Amino acid sequence: MLEVLIQRTMKMEKRTKMKMSDRAKIFLPFNGLRGYYDLILNVDKIKEPKRELSEDELNHLSDIFNKLEKRMIVKITYYLEDGYQNIEGMISKIDITKRIITIVKTKINFDDILDVWII
Repeated sequence: MLEVLIQRTMKMEKRTKMKMSDRAKIFLPFNGLRGYYDLILNVDKIKEPKRELSEDELNHLSDIFNKLEKRMIVKITYYLEDGYQNIEGMISKIDITKRIITIVKTKINFDDILDVWII
């Protein structure tokens, strides 16, 4: 009996050690509910119609647009698909002919902008 245990122990010692990169794969997190949380987030979204701005609001935005320059930090509320979103970042491009402002890499049409704050 003792000899059998010794033989088994010797066989165990002959195992090669696993590489650290392979070992890390064993402990990757498991997501059994893949897609569930995205579904919940989509259900909670309430579609909001795009607002038509008044003449005063348009004049206010026009005044702010005249002050904007490349590399300024701004916060913009704009309409995207089915509701309003906020973005905060540096202006990387202002294209007056196409009426588009680019915040980092996000292009926003002037007509979709509800409000702008210079930070």
